[in-house]
Amino acid sequence: MPDANLLWGSDLTISSAGDLALAGGTNLDQQRILRRLLTNPYDYIWHADYGTGLGQFVGVPAADDRISAAILSQLELESSVAPSPPAIAVVSSNCSNVVTADVQYIESATGSAQILSFSLGF
Repeated sequence: MPDANLLWGSDLTISSAGDLALAGGTNLDQQRILRRLLTNPYDYIWHADYGTGLGQFVGVPAADDRISAAILSQLELESSVAPSPPAIAVVSSNCSNVVTADVQYIESATGSAQILSFSLGF
């Protein structure tokens, strides 16, 4: 079922027909993955175990391995991510407190390889 096309940190978008743009398929899956990774644990009262809170790692020295592990553990909970082969998360940070993550996974519905890249920072 389609959902509003609303990528984390951006505004709602309008379709060419003037309606609210919808996301489906891979786009929707990636929106949901980003929402899970960027939501702080306990922010959803009824789902306290939902979310990774990746923002808490920005500016923390030598946190790349911890961020990668947190991403991979949360991806295991997403039904849109195939369990095999396992996902890969490559995380790097720079001296400007910007953390970049490149996540590779197999989409369970289509079996196609997907890449999700995003950055966090101040």
